Amino acid sequence: MYKYPIIVFEGIEGSGKSFHIKKVEQHLKNNKIEHIKLREPGGSKNSEKIRNIILNKKSNFNSLTDLLLYMAARNENFQSIIKKNYKKKIILIDRFIDSTIAYQHYGMGLDKSLIIKLNRIILKNIKPDFTFLNIVSMKNLKLRVSKRQKNRYDNFNSHFYNKVQKGYLKISKNKKKYMIINSNKNINFNIKIIKNKINNLLSI
Repeated sequence: MYKYPIIVFEGIEGSGKSFHIKKVEQHLKNNKIEHIKLREPGGSKNSEKIRNIILNKKSNFNSLTDLLLYMAARNENFQSIIKKNYKKKIILIDRFIDSTIAYQHYGMGLDKSLIIKLNRIILKNIKPDFTFLNIVSMKNLKLRVSKRQKNRYDNFNSHFYNKVQKGYLKISKNKKKYMIINSNKNINFNIKIIKNKINNLLSI
C-alpha cells in the first residue's frame, strides 16, 4: 500500500459510510497521521455549492444533468483539493468514482462508458487505493433515513436502492482492494474491522 493512499467509503443511503469515515478520521487524528477528508458531492467551497443544488428537494434534474453536476463537483474537488494533496496526505473520501457508476449507470441507466470517460478526463490516472463498501438491508435503510433530515436522494424507492446496491457489488466483485462491510451488524464490531484494516494498510 502507498504511504498516502486514497481511501474511499461507498454505499447507499443509511449504510453507515459517513459514520465509519468519521471514526477513521478520528483514528488517524489520534495517531497523528496527516490526512484530509472530503465528501462527494461537496468538499471544496464550489463543490459544496453544487451539492446544495443537486440534493435540494425542490430540484428536478434530468439524469444526464445530474451526472454532469456530480462531475462538475468532482472536478472542483480535484482541482482545489485532491491534486495538491495526492501522495502528500492520506485522502479519505465519502463517496467517489464508484458512486457515480452505481447511481448514474446501474440506478439511472446512463451510459457507463461516458461516466468512465468523464472520470478519466477529470482525474487523469488517479484512482482509489482501497474502498470500504458498506451494504445495508432495505429495512434498516428506511429506518435510518427516517431519523434524519432528508435530501432529494433520500426519497427514491426500494427498487432503485436495490439496483444501486447490486451495482456496487458488481463493481467490487473479485477485487482485492475492496472490503465489504455489512452495516446490518453491530456498529462497534464493524468499527473494529475497519480500524484493523486501516492499521494494516498504513502499517500503524
